[in-house]
Amino acid sequence: MKNEEAKQIVYVNTFTDGILDPEKAMLGPVKDGGYIIANTAPGCWGPMITPSLQGGHEVTQPVYVEGAEVGDAVAIHISSIQVTSMVTASGNDRVVEGHSVSDPFVDGKCPECGTVNPNTTITDVGENAVRCSNCGAVVTPFKFTSGYTIAFDDDKTIGVTLPKDAAEELGKEGHRNMCTPEHSVQHPIVSIAPHDIVGMVARTRPFLGQIGTTPARAMPDSHNAGDFGQFLLDAPHDYGIKKEQLKERTDGHMDINRVREGAILICPVKTEGGGIYLGDMHAMQGNGEIAGHTTDVSGIATLKVDLLKGIKIEGPILLPVEEDLPYNAKPLSEHEKSEALKVAKAHGFEEIEDTAPISSFIGTGADLNEATDNGLERAASILGMSVPEVMNRATITGSVDIGRNPGVVTVTFLAPVSTLKETGLDEIAIKHYHL
Repeated sequence: MKNEEAKQIVYVNTFTDGILDPEKAMLGPVKDGGYIIANTAPGCWGPMITPSLQGGHEVTQPVYVEGAEVGDAVAIHISSIQVTSMVTASGNDRVVEGHSVSDPFVDGKCPECGTVNPNTTITDVGENAVRCSNCGAVVTPFKFTSGYTIAFDDDKTIGVTLPKDAAEELGKEGHRNMCTPEHSVQHPIVSIAPHDIVGMVARTRPFLGQIGTTPARAMPDSHNAGDFGQFLLDAPHDYGIKKEQLKERTDGHMDINRVREGAILICPVKTEGGGIYLGDMHAMQGNGEIAGHTTDVSGIATLKVDLLKGIKIEGPILLPVEEDLPYNAKPLSEHEKSEALKVAKAHGFEEIEDTAPISSFIGTGADLNEATDNGLERAASILGMSVPEVMNRATITGSVDIGRNPGVVTVTFLAPVSTLKETGLDEIAIKHYHL
């Protein structure tokens, strides 16, 4: 238990080594209703070329929430997200044979001296820039199949992919150009200077690819999800688990592009204090993150934290900003309600449901079918409905949308306010959507 006096604001600029461990020290505690302000490090590719990190990402040190106990939930209001990187690089990956023991995200290995999770140095720019500090061998567990370097305008509203010379020039001062935080240990991915796509233009809409609560057992951060978690099943390293133990995850690694400024994420508490962490900020991403990776950036995020006592959920529930809701899941207008009531009266009854968006139940699994089943089952369990009823409601008053391929989805629909009251989720949904 955290005995320190709770703080109204907790500032975070320290990181994990890639492992989320409920036994390790947390920051805080933060007060119920307090704020977390974090300077986050880039996600996937920087840690993927830094084999001393054991989780595939480099997320913030978790924050203890005052009063949070197992079986509660915490509502994380994303007050603001600001990109600080001026440039980044990304692309599709391939695993380099012989550069890991069993999982290139977790147990990277030098192919020459055999050191596991070796310390490394940057020697130059290009795909062979990262070298083992012990023997000098090229050591990165991943390489690009098709990659790009992208630079942003001053306001971080648009990005343009760069040619070889410009990418390599920026890669020479990668930490400065990516604004990696002082306590981050990852190598800047722009040091690799990929340049397969030149002149592509993309709008920015930043969001957090990793945000949530600490799982009930130690897990690599990128594997805290039902799809990436499959790599842990019977794995030979220290974080190998059995299938039933995967339920101890909290699905903080979602890569859902609607987890952006203005949204609310309701997360399960599966260890004392909750342990809120974040990272893997992305500048932009389409649904599915189909390339496997997107534009990882440094940034500053401000979160407001509300403790929801006694609300037990197995996985996250997202309340996006209203414009991100599927068309059929948007709140009904007064005119629509009036017209619906006329239809009801014409057929001999006097009442219609009072509904609110409950978007979105996060489902994760080995593939998209399993993730959909998981999302439907979580929604049914929380709301006291049958799975077929949830399927009907999601079909005609919502949708199922891909978050990340291969196994993250959102299940969204309009739910009766009376049902939400029974779960304790009515007030937060009604207030968020101004109903």
